[in-house]
Amino acid sequence: MAEASIDKLYSDEPEFGDFFALLKPRVMSLVVFTAIAGVLAAPGVIHPFVAFVSILFIALGGGASGALNMWYDADIDGVMARTKRRPVPSGKISANEAKDFGLALSALSVVMLGLASNWLAAFLLAFTIFFYVVVYTMWLKRLTPQNIVIGGAAGAFPPIIGWAVVTGNIGFESLLMFALIFVWTPPHFWSLALFMKDDYDNANVPMLTVTNGRRSTRNHIFVYSLALAVVSLAIYFSSLGGPIYFVMAMLLNLKLVFAAFKLWLRSETQCTVDNSILERKFFKFSLIYLFIHFGVIILEAKINIPWPGV
Repeated sequence: MAEASIDKLYSDEPEFGDFFALLKPRVMSLVVFTAIAGVLAAPGVIHPFVAFVSILFIALGGGASGALNMWYDADIDGVMARTKRRPVPSGKISANEAKDFGLALSALSVVMLGLASNWLAAFLLAFTIFFYVVVYTMWLKRLTPQNIVIGGAAGAFPPIIGWAVVTGNIGFESLLMFALIFVWTPPHFWSLALFMKDDYDNANVPMLTVTNGRRSTRNHIFVYSLALAVVSLAIYFSSLGGPIYFVMAMLLNLKLVFAAFKLWLRSETQCTVDNSILERKFFKFSLIYLFIHFGVIILEAKINIPWPGV
């Protein structure tokens, strides 16, 4: 990491908004929402205040991961169009400040989650931070095109942590929620890599589009989309499922697979002509896809409507 060239003296003091940006608030919103789903779908009763502070510390842990990721990746963030305006490469916060901020938040979030709920949930949060920062950011991201496949596990842990907050254990249903995010992550980020074109190549990051080519990436997106549909529908057969979930999962997966099939049919000439419109649409829809799934899981957990005659 080229920290020495990045971590220099800054003439202006960083502002609150700069530190908040280190937390990757858009990613944190996904962490919070899926952790809430884990809390609300879990069997058992938890005091609303305990639930609130637990979600808060899970969110801070996710933000800590983002800050440490920006510290370590500052060199490559500076050459990627998507990330060059982040606080460290843009010069608003030094690399050392981002590192210290991330480490402090990591310790605070893990300890406070353990005190607020239980130490299994705290251990899972600590492992999530470690996995994202060390296993994904420091090791896999610059090593293998399977970086996002394996590293995606870090983003899949929040519903398991939320479940553990309530139950003190890891249930089968929480593993299904983990699997949904885990299988969703690769096609989501591969579609981003397709329309960001040369970003990962310029940064020397071995994303699948760089190492295997764009045609192979489209093949992978289609296969993973089929696998994602299977995981999504499998959730219906667990205690998380219900009639609303079944209908929404069917509709969302039909659209997902059709969109992935359209991407699979594409040629690079078509992408050049229309500026990767379908790739951008797939990326945006994949976000909606995941949020609706977890929204319906929350809804089913709260209303618990059985099928007629059941």
